Amino acid sequence: MDCIDDNRTMDDVYTLHRGSAPLLISLPHDGHAIPEALAARMTPDACRAPDTDWHVSRLYAFARELGASILGPRYSRYVVDLNRPPDDTSLYPGQNTTGLCPAVRFCGEPVYRDGQGPTPDEVRERVERYWRPYHDALRAELDRLHSTHGRAVLWEGHSIKGSELPFLFDGRLPDLNLGTADGASCSPALQARLESALEGQSSYDWVINGRFKGGYITRHYGDPARSIEAVQLEISQRVYMDEATFAYDERLAAPAQAVIRTLLDACLEPAR
Repeated sequence: MDCIDDNRTMDDVYTLHRGSAPLLISLPHDGHAIPEALAARMTPDACRAPDTDWHVSRLYAFARELGASILGPRYSRYVVDLNRPPDDTSLYPGQNTTGLCPAVRFCGEPVYRDGQGPTPDEVRERVERYWRPYHDALRAELDRLHSTHGRAVLWEGHSIKGSELPFLFDGRLPDLNLGTADGASCSPALQARLESALEGQSSYDWVINGRFKGGYITRHYGDPARSIEAVQLEISQRVYMDEATFAYDERLAAPAQAVIRTLLDACLEPAR
């Protein structure tokens, strides 16, 4: 975990690389910093930020070569989950999930020591301090790309321990989990191209709109009628890293990056 001093400006809440292609890659769970005062209230295991989408910025670094913009946060999803609505409405009613300022981890264990969870006022303050700047930057960059190209694709890059998380899903999660909000966040043509790309590879099993259909960002910003399309890819971490130690594995990651590149090429196909 990266504990930091809480005296800082908004400029370090996120990083944004502005590209030239009509593609924005958002990595909302890549951050793992936790302010010291908050870490002191958390359990020792939670302080390691185990539910981070580990190394996704490294996994997607090649996308700069495609001209993509890349947006990522500094802070952990335990501070505030950037892929949840600001009113914390459940994205998967009836299923176990974690919230806007998570109180439980993906394994079902608590994030906080007894009685140390955030108050409603604290949650609102975190939304203003961490959540809103990220979303303001995301909207501004999408608008810039759309204004320049007449279209834009928002790609949500995520990863999760896929071998065993019974609190969230039964059994083993597929290697690649593509979400388009059941087809509402992108055009049928783009979804068909992505499905064709997945069918064209044999290294990984995959599903479209399975357990993970796309979170708040995919559902909120996807507007195919305006030529703004949004897609989420949830990758099982066993595909590119060691799930037990969180260590990146270049040997595993290279073929995964090749498949991701094919998917991103499918997003850019009309422009080319």
